[in-house]
Amino acid sequence: MQRTLVLLKPDTIQRGLVGEITNRFEKAGLKIIGLKMLSPDESHYHKHYEDIGTLISRRGEEVYRRNADFMMTGPVIALVLEGIQAVATVRKMVGETEPHKAQPGTIRGDYAHITMEHANEKGGGLANLVHASADPDEAKKEIALWFEPAELFDYKTAHQHLTS
Repeated sequence: MQRTLVLLKPDTIQRGLVGEITNRFEKAGLKIIGLKMLSPDESHYHKHYEDIGTLISRRGEEVYRRNADFMMTGPVIALVLEGIQAVATVRKMVGETEPHKAQPGTIRGDYAHITMEHANEKGGGLANLVHASADPDEAKKEIALWFEPAELFDYKTAHQHLTS
């Protein structure tokens, strides 16, 4: 089984969409093996966005600063999902990074519509509801940053009990 990290960003929490979004992942057959609400500091986001995601290297300091500042506007919910091809499945479910380009039926396509141009005009981060690991290697690094091993749980779902 593969694992991936998902962050429900401050806009998800502020809009009351936590249940809607986590429900979609569960309905797709992904198992939540770790979940917590927290308010990380800038240092934590630097590790996440630059040390792992190379955001500054790829897109510049201003883009990083907007993202980090946006993420610190409120708490986030971090979860680890487990399932077959979990990384690709979650990426498909989440949709394009820029919400107005995301297809209907995806999380961003159904619940967000902001554009990068709008975010740039306002001088803020892109409120796109969810962060999802880009690939399995990134997922491993992100999970290790956000969760201690003791915070991840191995259990059988009701379906697994019926088939074992």
